[in-house]
Amino acid sequence: MTQGAILLPLVSVIVVNYRGAEDTITCLRALTSDLDYSRLEVICVDNASGGDDAARIKAAVPDVQLIESAENLGFAGGCNLGARHAQGSVLAFLNNDARPDANWARAAVAALAADPTVAAVASKVVDWEGTGVDFVDAGLTWFGMGYKRHAGSPLADVPAAEHESAKDVLFATGSAMFVRAGVFAELDGFDERFFMFYEDVDLGWRLNLRGWRVRYVPESLAYHRHHATMSEVDAPETGRETFLLERNALAALYKNVSDETLAKVLPAALALAIRRATARGELDATQLDLGHGVKPVETAPVEIPRTTLAGMLAVDQFVELLPSLAESRKAEQAARVRTDADLIPLLRKALEPAYPLPRYLAAHEILVEAFGIESVFGQRRKILVITGDAITERMAGPAIRAWNIATILAPEHDVRLVTVNPLAAPPPAPFPVSAARKRDLTEPVEWADIVILQGHVLEMAPALKDSNKLVVCDIYDPMHLELLEQGKSAPDEQRAADLAGVTRVLDAQLERGDFFLCASQRQRHFWLGHLAALGRLTPRLYDADPTTQSLLAVVPFGLPAEPPARTGPGLRATLNIADTDHVVLWAGGVYSWFDPLTLVNAIDRLRRRQPDARLVFLGMKHPNPEVAEMDIGAQTMRLADRLGLTGKHVFFNEHWVPYGERQNWLLDADCGVTTHFEHVETTFAFRTRVLDYLWAGLPIVTTDGDAFADLVRDERLGVVVPAEDEEALSEALERAMYDTEFASACKERIAKVAERYTWPQALAPLVEYCRNPRPAADRLAGAADLVVADPLRGSEVVRRDLALVREYLADGGPKELARRVAGRLKKVARGRA
Repeated sequence: MTQGAILLPLVSVIVVNYRGAEDTITCLRALTSDLDYSRLEVICVDNASGGDDAARIKAAVPDVQLIESAENLGFAGGCNLGARHAQGSVLAFLNNDARPDANWARAAVAALAADPTVAAVASKVVDWEGTGVDFVDAGLTWFGMGYKRHAGSPLADVPAAEHESAKDVLFATGSAMFVRAGVFAELDGFDERFFMFYEDVDLGWRLNLRGWRVRYVPESLAYHRHHATMSEVDAPETGRETFLLERNALAALYKNVSDETLAKVLPAALALAIRRATARGELDATQLDLGHGVKPVETAPVEIPRTTLAGMLAVDQFVELLPSLAESRKAEQAARVRTDADLIPLLRKALEPAYPLPRYLAAHEILVEAFGIESVFGQRRKILVITGDAITERMAGPAIRAWNIATILAPEHDVRLVTVNPLAAPPPAPFPVSAARKRDLTEPVEWADIVILQGHVLEMAPALKDSNKLVVCDIYDPMHLELLEQGKSAPDEQRAADLAGVTRVLDAQLERGDFFLCASQRQRHFWLGHLAALGRLTPRLYDADPTTQSLLAVVPFGLPAEPPARTGPGLRATLNIADTDHVVLWAGGVYSWFDPLTLVNAIDRLRRRQPDARLVFLGMKHPNPEVAEMDIGAQTMRLADRLGLTGKHVFFNEHWVPYGERQNWLLDADCGVTTHFEHVETTFAFRTRVLDYLWAGLPIVTTDGDAFADLVRDERLGVVVPAEDEEALSEALERAMYDTEFASACKERIAKVAERYTWPQALAPLVEYCRNPRPAADRLAGAADLVVADPLRGSEVVRRDLALVREYLADGGPKELARRVAGRLKKVARGRA
């Protein structure tokens, strides 16, 4: 099981033989004697060769498992037959006219073990002498023909970067490749309708579309006598190979491209296949065209070269396969998580004509132009952003965040913003914005390639839980921690039930998401703990990225990239506050987890020393009608009334200022403030609207305990005070508003820090994910354990059971032993039932 300190999986190598016993025996002997790999199962499938091939192979390499097929299943079917008999967690396919380097398997397995998102390894394949290229890279034309880049070139003439470095490829060559057995089974193996040729292209294409990677590993080296088997049973002049290549290219294209791509490329690909056929056979395509002159009547058969006939028949038989291919296409399109545009880099040169025939090249140019092929793989990714918050001129934090996510992504992708809140009267936007009820979410969810959601949205689109859509969960708001404070006034049993319900909502997101957004490093630590407790931090996910940055990224709330500019009246004109008064602004809502009461009392102290001190609450009534009003707001207003401060030193703006006008109020303030109690919600909160203070360059006064307090303290952006300390808060406000030297220094530092929090900067991890989206490593279909322990046998079982007996007797004596034995017997009985 081990070589050194490395655990090795069982690798099942499958070699298909068809009338090539001599080559096959050479290959099998190399596998069993030359390969530096200890856990190997070698399977040879004889594809109804006839003659004495099977007997010769059995006699020459008796330790190899020989499977004799009753019919010739082709390379694809033979490989699948071998795979069904394989026991390994890794399958390897090696052509019978190939031989492996000693490190062939070890290098491939190392690549699979290092990255659980790699489904298959493409070996480096050279000619028998090791001087010529067979496979070092994969390419695909827009009309479906896969090809091996640099094939046939002297290895010395190929740039080292092209063949000496590992890289992602579209497909591995079936002549030497490895694939995870579970993934191969999930995809139903090679498509047996292909018989031979392009079955490897099709498999790699499908793997990539489902989010898996195919990795070229140059250290996994094999030597190949290219087409040695084919030359024994056929000749190029028959047209059979050409027929299979042409038909299978169309089949692979039809199965795997998107609906939008197929509508353009399939007609062009069919037309190009016909021109390729006529050009290949140098057929006079004008001989029946009366426009080229009326000639004597001829009814004799026209001789058609086999190379031309092959192309014609390939199109005919592609049509014959369409009913079954349509079913396969339906399955592949439903399972895909990557777009055609995502795979463009793996195609290498999609516009490569592939054949240097003059009439063919002319047709290629015509069709590329006529059908707009150059742009066909450039369709923009479709991204759906769903929020539960009201989208209006007056927006709260979740809606503001969703709005800016859509705004930043829209230049690169087709974006829709949907709210499940009944209140949707959005300002003008460069993307569609709409409201939807639960039953209305089906269409936009089906439309999208990626769904970005917040809050309770996943519960309103339950189909997403079991779908293969890529889901990004924005968990910047720890709702369950808020509810601990917000629900204090509810009956105990209701409070417990509400908390359990919100926790289930968050659990469902954490179990489903492919990528998560949180607002701070504190939150990241919190959510990593939650993910670990739920079992999401699996070895497979950890091995794919030990940092987990590709799973959970810090995406704080942002602020506009452009500085605020006045567009209308602000708080001074609206609330009749003098230009000479000093104003501290509370820029967000008033919620149960905040402490505005200490702030009002601090203003009461400050106004005795500074009579022109003013406190303004930007908005008291939440713009989302589904958010219940909290008693803390009423308490704050009553306290200000009782102290005689309302309308003199404390001002309440009842309705929220429209989001597009808030800068007018911010620009009228001298400093910004946020105060809160010391509790767990504070520890992990991210005070979203406080970022507006950075945007407007306002010195900040904040209570200690949250992520913003750390920022203000570390960057010296204002003053941090202890929770519920009226005197310290009063003195901090006085310093921020009246100490001009201190305030000026704060503003200089704020300007630099604010650049880090602009929306383009804040959302950079999400932007990068959407450019190259993939399922989370533990959500890839067909993923399975790579290294599985061998079952205990014989004396090993006895030694294990004796050790258990000693352990049970030491723990609790005969009674404990009897209890354990009874439990084992019940378990065995249940297993047999």
